[in-house]
Amino acid sequence: MARPAAPSLRERLRVVDAWDKAQARTLYAADWQMPGMLHAAVARSPYPSARIRQIDTSRARALPGVAAVLLAQDVPHNTLWTDVPGQTSEVGPLRARIQVLAHEVVRFQGEPVALVAAETREIALQAAELIEVQYDPQPGVFDPEAALAAGAHQVHEGGNLLARLAVRRGDPDRALAQADVVIESVNRCQFIDHAYLEPEAGVAWIESDGVLTIRVSTQVIEHYRDVAEVLGLPQNRVRVIGTYLGGGFGGKEDVTVEVFLGLLAWRTRRPVKMIWSRQESLLARPKRHPFILRYRTGAARDGRLVAQAVDLLADSGAYAYLSALVLMYATVTAAGPYRVPHVAVDARVAYTNNPPTSAMRGFGAMQMVLGYESQMDQLARRLAIDPVELRARNALAKGDELPIGQPLDTHVAVIEAARRAWEALGPRRAPSTPAHRIGRGLACNIQPYGRIVWLHDWASAWVGFEMDGSLVVRTGTPDVGGGQAASLCQIAAEVLGLDPGRISIHIADSALTPLAGTTTATRQLYMSGNAVLRACEGLRRQIVDVAAQMLETHAHTVALAAGDAVTQDGRRVSLPKILRECARLGVSRSHLAVYHAPAGDPVDLERGGGRVFPDFTFGAHAVEVEVDTETGAVTVLRHVACHDVGRAINPQSVEGQIQGGAVMGLGYGLMEEVVLDHGVNLSTLFATYLIPTSLDVPDVEPIIIESGEGKGPFGARGIGEPPIAPPAAAVANAVDDAVGVRITELPVTPERVARALGLLGEG
Repeated sequence: MARPAAPSLRERLRVVDAWDKAQARTLYAADWQMPGMLHAAVARSPYPSARIRQIDTSRARALPGVAAVLLAQDVPHNTLWTDVPGQTSEVGPLRARIQVLAHEVVRFQGEPVALVAAETREIALQAAELIEVQYDPQPGVFDPEAALAAGAHQVHEGGNLLARLAVRRGDPDRALAQADVVIESVNRCQFIDHAYLEPEAGVAWIESDGVLTIRVSTQVIEHYRDVAEVLGLPQNRVRVIGTYLGGGFGGKEDVTVEVFLGLLAWRTRRPVKMIWSRQESLLARPKRHPFILRYRTGAARDGRLVAQAVDLLADSGAYAYLSALVLMYATVTAAGPYRVPHVAVDARVAYTNNPPTSAMRGFGAMQMVLGYESQMDQLARRLAIDPVELRARNALAKGDELPIGQPLDTHVAVIEAARRAWEALGPRRAPSTPAHRIGRGLACNIQPYGRIVWLHDWASAWVGFEMDGSLVVRTGTPDVGGGQAASLCQIAAEVLGLDPGRISIHIADSALTPLAGTTTATRQLYMSGNAVLRACEGLRRQIVDVAAQMLETHAHTVALAAGDAVTQDGRRVSLPKILRECARLGVSRSHLAVYHAPAGDPVDLERGGGRVFPDFTFGAHAVEVEVDTETGAVTVLRHVACHDVGRAINPQSVEGQIQGGAVMGLGYGLMEEVVLDHGVNLSTLFATYLIPTSLDVPDVEPIIIESGEGKGPFGARGIGEPPIAPPAAAVANAVDDAVGVRITELPVTPERVARALGLLGEG
């Protein structure tokens, strides 16, 4: 997929695809058409827990226009694996099994049971409704605590405990017993949906050479391997082409429509298109993990932390997906960005018959902020210490170790971020009416970027000059709307001294671009950015060596600028002339580079002493809210978000990521919730699943810190995920400051605030 170049490094220019998107010229996965194309639909279980007694597809197959109906027995390999290389017992079962189509049993409402391909989408949907399934409803389990109780219904053979992790540092029991003050709390965070604007969609067809090709909205073009495994094909016979994404946030990290499209195209030998409706998307895809967060924090009278005991319980829903990894992120970050001498973390994740949970922006570390920042705020109130000062006394610093034993070898900006965010709130506003109260809240966070180091992550990129001096970048990076491709072009422009208009980039094609891994875990700028940087540095050396010969000087005296090679005394030669000379000499005009992230061995979390993540991004958010004491309504008046981004490749894009993440975090904190009734999803429309609009949130003021100590190109840190985490905790702290009640369950709805204020019954 070819895209125009980005603005050069550090310039505050608009993202180049902005006008195309605003004017509806951008083609998304659902916009692609093929001659003779069929349309696909999925028949799904209405029950969260049931046995399948019989399936009758005769009426569906007899419907005019139906080309294929597939059941589990029609799938060559019906088990789809979430396979993470380097699995170890320390991180739980990372090879997670998922049914492509339900066989004998369904474990959640919306689980796929059958596939249909037909001449029109309407016929396909009608045929799916005509499939008659005899279900035998079974008892289910819908709460992770109940799932782990003796005698609970087993979602899978072997019990409902999916994974368990523990951290031990020092003697927390003794330290808590000796602490001057101990704060205890239980917080609960909810199921939420990714709620991206673009539902899941794609088109599949078979090329003349027999290669199955799928053009799809995905964060992972490497899903071609999953399609090949299910169909029993060699992996080189499946190609995945990524499109522009209308949002991903982790929801398109797992397989969505790819395998379904592959199965139907392979069976019918015709192009097949699948688009999920909004209702289907909200019903069926995995959600963010709910957590129960039990914290006990001990401190001395001066506010310095002495110990922390944390118990975490997450809901995996019906299948494992990435729950073991989510639990790992939660466990490592459970103590927050603070120095705690004695720590115990016990973390579990359990199967239930709720919708599956998997990756979502912030990936486990995000939920922990509500736990540790609520504790810090309560501790500040108990000891009458300023909330910023309390955090400053306890903040981690470069050279410190996390409770797992990982050293922090880059700058930790917690103190600076907290102070700058808090000060930027300015004078406290007066309430708008006598019934309103004003409150302020602060929340800091620690968020990894890049994948766990023992997964041996890597990304590759190819860069090459055309003979006229224009540059092509090729990399498998999917662009999920966060400017991933644009940033890579900026890096190339900076290293090679080019006008950005002379650069084009081709991304996200498993057959034609070097693979770069997933656009997840805030890893693409870090991984693909370093790969492009290395490729450009290698290409620069090749070009400069030839230019130095032409200019009769040493290579170290030659710079590339404005499409020329220039010596220190001002002599220059144009790139096209240099490239012609390269061709004459047989010097390559391209360079392929692979960046391997720092690797390590698996860490025993309980014993500690090793590295789990490459690095972390630190930040702080401060909010001012107004609470209506008659209705419980909470209005956010001011929101300041400060993060150390290492180096801002494009400050405007960085600010956009911070603002967008903060608004998403406010939705999580104030209104978003997938409401379930014994596993039945009641939130399958945007009329019932509420997300923030421009009327619900203030303008978020971003503050950028540039320490220059990140591990991305030019010292950049990942910023895609970190801003989503602090807002919910900051709002909860601000509500407590305003009206003296602590909301311990998200979202902080008017009903929950009103009940805490005694305006409603316990209901």
